[in-house]
Amino acid sequence: MKLLMSTVTVVLLLRETSAGPSQPTVATIGADIILPCRLSPAADASDVTVEWSRPDLIPRFVHVWRDGFELESKKHSSYKGRTTLLVDDLNSGDISLKLSRVKASDGGTYRCYVPSLHQVSSVELVVGAVSSPEIILAGIDRSLQTTGVVLTCKSGGWYPEPEVLWVDGDGQVVSAGPTETLRSPDDLYTVSSRVTVEKRHSNTFTCRVQQKNINQTRETHIRITALWLQLLLLLLLLLLLLLLLLLRWFNGIDCRISSTSCLSDLI
Repeated sequence: MKLLMSTVTVVLLLRETSAGPSQPTVATIGADIILPCRLSPAADASDVTVEWSRPDLIPRFVHVWRDGFELESKKHSSYKGRTTLLVDDLNSGDISLKLSRVKASDGGTYRCYVPSLHQVSSVELVVGAVSSPEIILAGIDRSLQTTGVVLTCKSGGWYPEPEVLWVDGDGQVVSAGPTETLRSPDDLYTVSSRVTVEKRHSNTFTCRVQQKNINQTRETHIRITALWLQLLLLLLLLLLLLLLLLLRWFNGIDCRISSTSCLSDLI
């Protein structure tokens, strides 16, 4: 008798669980994504009630399907016009939800539930956005014992907030200043990092922007050669010379406008 009760309990527990993914579903902002859910064992779901919800929302319903129609009145306002069931696949037990135009706020745990069959499954959605970084030569730093080159790396359009690393040609992490972070109204992050590097045998440097939650990395490289350094120094000297010429030119204009003042200065 105990063996029979144990067997019945196991069967009921299995029937209360529908098939869902073991790993989080990752989506990028603006894309369409399928949140997977399937009846187990497979059964025709055309005439059953299917409830997709997020427990952290009020109201919690994302999509409710009943008697062959969606109940729009129960849906959370932020999901209106963005969710659909794969109607053609319902007869095979596939009750996956298509979520269109993914937003940063869509990230979270979704619950797929069929009340009449007592089947429930959870899907974790991780939302992300990535962008390639760019490196610019920001100037020369003469405070070092040897001349250093200032590099700036910038990358926008990330979600969640990423981290920035500098790596030299030997694969060693280069110490950099604190990362500057800006968050836009649409919740996307722009990060900027500055580093001063010395001329050395390894003149290749990599800016690496990564977000571990969505397993995404973007990087770009730059090679600092002696010629680059010489050209940059020459450019800075030319800019300084141009500034001095402009100052003398403006002083000449001032003297022509008020010649009396200029003569008094000369006396």
